[in-house]
Amino acid sequence: MRYQLELFFTALGFFTRLPVPAWVPWSPERLNHAARYFPLVGWVVGAIGAASWLALALILPPSVAVLLSMAVTIRATGAFHEDGWADACDGLGGGWDKSQVLTIMKDSRIGSYGTVGLVLMLLAKAAALVELAGAGDAAVAIALLVAHPLSRLASTSLIHTLEYVREDETAKAKPLARRLTGTELAIASAFGILPLALLHPGEAATALIAVAAVTLWAGRYLVRRLGGYTGDCLGAVQQATELAIYLGILATWNFT
Repeated sequence: MRYQLELFFTALGFFTRLPVPAWVPWSPERLNHAARYFPLVGWVVGAIGAASWLALALILPPSVAVLLSMAVTIRATGAFHEDGWADACDGLGGGWDKSQVLTIMKDSRIGSYGTVGLVLMLLAKAAALVELAGAGDAAVAIALLVAHPLSRLASTSLIHTLEYVREDETAKAKPLARRLTGTELAIASAFGILPLALLHPGEAATALIAVAAVTLWAGRYLVRRLGGYTGDCLGAVQQATELAIYLGILATWNFT
């Protein structure tokens, strides 16, 4: 049990800026096995976002509360996945071949594709959450609690199904480049899917279909362009599927 707790804290320390106990050891191998708990980290981030939203919505208009709650979660994660989204937009948008795409992604500077992609992603998520706020404070909180774990499961599934393509041994995501065992994938799936129980069945089904569609498309696209994934690609998929969940819930409302 202690080992499992250490793996969870390893994942939490890697994917967020939240402090972890000093007694937790770190090694690339532990990070490798900690992939099973990436969706559980989403529970923590989602809870931070939901709590921030509920507190801020008591005193501020919904649009402002949404933006500030997004800022809180971005601070908690260190914009880890947003950075990956921006880098992926730059690389896949501006690169012509695999080598060029990987080189652009590695550049710490943000380009036109990354800037536009990041602004549009943040605006789309904010707009979707503001629309969800029209159904009450609980709707936004539930959406956050569902979207963060499930979107991280989408990224985890790519670790399990695709090849890691960056050969640089110093790459930050290199320790993650191992397929999960059946048990590890089952644990990750449970933590990613369980929060769907917070939604109505129709909303849950639409959100799951949206995530599956985006993840499948992203996987095929990344294989075609790169032959696999990088750490930036994982962040990009997390962002894209998080937005897909919000849009899926809204689409369900419109149809019903």
